[in-house]
Amino acid sequence: MDVMKLANSIPMWIACAIPVAVVVFQSVFFGLKAHRAKDKLGISDQQEKAAIKSAAITAIGPSIVILASMLSLLVTVGGPIGWMRLSLIGAVMYESTAAGIGTSSVGVTLGVDPMTAQAFTQGVWTMVVGSLVWVLFGTFSADKMAKVQDKVTKGNRNLMITIAGAAVIGVFAAMTANNFIQLAKTAEGANLTLNKYSLSAVLGGVLMWASTLLGRKFNWDWMKDWSLTISILGAVVLCALV
Repeated sequence: MDVMKLANSIPMWIACAIPVAVVVFQSVFFGLKAHRAKDKLGISDQQEKAAIKSAAITAIGPSIVILASMLSLLVTVGGPIGWMRLSLIGAVMYESTAAGIGTSSVGVTLGVDPMTAQAFTQGVWTMVVGSLVWVLFGTFSADKMAKVQDKVTKGNRNLMITIAGAAVIGVFAAMTANNFIQLAKTAEGANLTLNKYSLSAVLGGVLMWASTLLGRKFNWDWMKDWSLTISILGAVVLCALV
C-alpha cells in the first residue's frame, strides 16, 4: 500500500477540512463580536480600520514562513495533515519534531526512511495528542488567569506588562540560541561554528532595527506595520543568496 496516496486521499482532505472550517468559523465569529463591541469600548471606525490593517500586514511575514514550512510537511506526512496542523497550531518546529518522534517509535526516521502505514499513524497521533494538552490547559485555566495575574502583580499593571514582555523576549531568545551556534564535528575535533541559522538571526535583527529606526526618523507609520515582514523575508532571501 502506498502510504502517501492514503495521506493525500480525498477522505483525508475531507477529515482535515472539518477542524480547519471550525477555526475559520471561530475567526469570523470573534471578529464580528469585536466589531459589535467597539462602540461600547469607545473605539472609532478609523481606529478599528487601522487595527485591522496593522494586524493583516503584520501577519504577512509569519504566514509566508508557515506556507514555506508546509512544504516539508507535504513531503513527510502529506498535504491534508500539513494543512490542518499548520492551520490549527502554526508551529512547524513542533509539528516536525512531534511527527519525527512518532515515526521513530516504530523505527522510521522522518524524511529519510520510506514512510509506512504504522509510522504515519504514529506520527499523526503524536502531533495531535501532544498539542491536546495546550487546548485542555487553555480551556480550564482561561477564566482563572485574571485571578493569577492579580495575585502575582497585586494590581500593578506595569509589572504585568514587564513580566509579559520579558517572557516573550526570553522565549524568542531561547529559540534563537538553540540554532545560533552548532557543534560541528571535524577531523580535528568538535568546534562551535556559525551557520545559516545564525546568519538569519543576525540579519533579521539588523533589518528589524533598521526598519524601526527609519520609521521613527522619517515618521513612516507604514514601516511600523511592515517591519516584521521586511525582517523575516529579508533575512530569508539574503540567506538563500549566500
